[in-house]
Amino acid sequence: MSICLMVGASLLALSDRSFTLDWQHSVEKTRWRESWQVTADGLHLTEAAVKGSGAGMEPGEGAHLQGGWWVWAPDLDPLPNLSLATSGATGAGWHLCSGEICHDIPETGATVVLRPCTEEEWRKGSGP
Repeated sequence: MSICLMVGASLLALSDRSFTLDWQHSVEKTRWRESWQVTADGLHLTEAAVKGSGAGMEPGEGAHLQGGWWVWAPDLDPLPNLSLATSGATGAGWHLCSGEICHDIPETGATVVLRPCTEEEWRKGSGP
């Protein structure tokens, strides 16, 4: 498996097998951050963090306060894809970083799906 993601219909090369995704909660206007690994089994959530708490954003089991963030390691199986639903109420989309390279994924009004790309998609998207 190549180290890349399909973001909607666009191919996004990653600098390594991990990435972070962060955004602002639509109601509480507080930051949320997740760390993900691209594995042979799909996308594995390795860490979650929230900068506060409130409606729909309670820290998870085992959370500890670190630099103003509630941080924990969710115990979840890998996902084949990750759907990013838009509410139109956050004022922005998502911020995705892998290594030192970051990308903004804008709110489009439609669900954006992240998934590992296939070898064929990688070859097609990376040129001859």
